[in-house]
Amino acid sequence: MSDFLQKIVTAKRREIAEASARVPLAKLREMASEKRVFRGFAASLAQPGVRIIAEIKRASPSKGDLHANLDPTALARAYEAGGAAALSVLTERDFFKGSQEDLAAARAAVSLPVLRKDFILDEYQVYETVCMGADAMLLIVRLLTDDELARLDKLARDLRLDVLVEVHNETDAARANRIGARLIGINNRDLARFNTDASNARRVAALFPPETTIVAASAITGSDDIRRNLSAGISRFLIGEALVRTDNPSHLLRTLVATQGAP
Repeated sequence: MSDFLQKIVTAKRREIAEASARVPLAKLREMASEKRVFRGFAASLAQPGVRIIAEIKRASPSKGDLHANLDPTALARAYEAGGAAALSVLTERDFFKGSQEDLAAARAAVSLPVLRKDFILDEYQVYETVCMGADAMLLIVRLLTDDELARLDKLARDLRLDVLVEVHNETDAARANRIGARLIGINNRDLARFNTDASNARRVAALFPPETTIVAASAITGSDDIRRNLSAGISRFLIGEALVRTDNPSHLLRTLVATQGAP
């Protein structure tokens, strides 16, 4: 694990300890068992056509502030108007300036399913994800042991959360396949170095069974990027920075969703 990822993990474990001191795990489990309505994240991605998870993201460690005055309610509504299949909301506070409040505000504004984008390391966070109202959560393979990955994936699905399992390379893909993950996000950005390779998702996607739903993430900025992925059979995308930075996210989304493959 890189030094930077280790910093994130250390900060996240401190955050989990602080949260569990405020709300013990037993109480959180009880809260998570209360009846609530889940929106189908995986089901929305399974529909035909170009399907885009539009991300609400205030900042990133590599780019700094992306949108200093981001309004999650307004942005979620713009994404829904533009034809997004789902939302992704950063809830990591120390490095991405996200929050649970951003997720709650975005979900309340629309009818779309919402992915909690964070660094999930512990069962506490899985119950927390249910309680904050998310419909799906992210598990990043390289942050977890095989046992942790399988255990957190099963717990999430038992609690009715969909799970997007994030991989970057061949080693990650093999580990995701071992737990039978069939909703896979392939990150074109290497979390260890933060460099991007726009062809990465197309290469790694070939390592998964044909029934796997593949989501390409990072370095997707325009219709040409969509077309290149469509040519490799990838039609689902997670897009953040390009949408957050544009003045008209609804228009950009409509353009991207309408993209057709090369003739």
